Amino acid sequence: MKDLFLRAARGDRTERPPVWMMRQAGRYLPEYRSLREDYTFLEAISTPEIAAEITLQPWERFRPDGIVMYSDILTVLEPLGFSYHLESGVGPVVENPVESPADAERTHEPIDDHLPYVGDLLEILDEELGSDAAVLGFTGGPFTLAAYVCEGTPSRNFMAVRRLRAEHPDAFEALLRAFTDTIVDYVEYQVEAGADAIQLFDTYAGLLSPADYRRFLLPLHQEIVDAIDVPTIAFVRNVSGNLELLEETGADVVALDWTVDLERARAELGDVAIQGNLDPALLYGDPDDVRERTRAVIEAADDAGHILNLGHGVDRNTPVENVAAFFETAKEFSR
Repeated sequence: MKDLFLRAARGDRTERPPVWMMRQAGRYLPEYRSLREDYTFLEAISTPEIAAEITLQPWERFRPDGIVMYSDILTVLEPLGFSYHLESGVGPVVENPVESPADAERTHEPIDDHLPYVGDLLEILDEELGSDAAVLGFTGGPFTLAAYVCEGTPSRNFMAVRRLRAEHPDAFEALLRAFTDTIVDYVEYQVEAGADAIQLFDTYAGLLSPADYRRFLLPLHQEIVDAIDVPTIAFVRNVSGNLELLEETGADVVALDWTVDLERARAELGDVAIQGNLDPALLYGDPDDVRERTRAVIEAADDAGHILNLGHGVDRNTPVENVAAFFETAKEFSR
């Protein structure tokens, strides 16, 4: 339910935890795989009617409390003049990556000139779901997007962007600035189109030292969060020892990966709502085990301001019956 989700995002006590799942619209569903036979990924996300159908597939099966739009964090590259495509077995490939400090100087064009399909998708979802579920928009964060355009392809350590920071700190900051300005316009556009909440995925920001995160990135995260008039969720992987940095972003909800102890997170984050954090790999167990481990997450998170989710996206080969067990456990839970 939308109201349940929004109350939890505000830190309120709820009768059960609202639940959704990162990447819940996607490859683990047979109906998704069937539909995608007729469309490339980029065709699917840029065709609002198809993207809406995909977004609503998990709604038809599981009735989650949050419905995340079917899109990609890299769409926001387009207004900055970056081109990208997907290669099988590789992932996203940026065709004109940042190869010199001069490439970091960017000015973005209007969001609705490049991404009208995102607004159209959100309007469809808002009309379709009404008060039944929260419509969730999202964006990549400035460091993660910078990491992709510097590297050109997915990487384990994204050394190119970290090298840019060391060798050309002014260019590094200019690139982050360009992405931040674009992201602010993009999330405002999503809210105007009907998003009830926004998740900021700066997934790889955990590659920065705490000092560099505080210097280069924290002010930008704060700026993005401040620009959003609906609940915000901040997600960064591998920051278990530095949760106070995410609290300082001002986000309403801090999303936690599975390496974080929820009871300790509660103590460190205070009144900030939390999201997470079942290990996605546990969804490969039998359904009874999924239910047990899901209940353990709910109980560890306590009863105020908790949105149940995985600690990262659901894996493509996850058994559908185990995803169902995850959602059912949340809906059956009673405080």
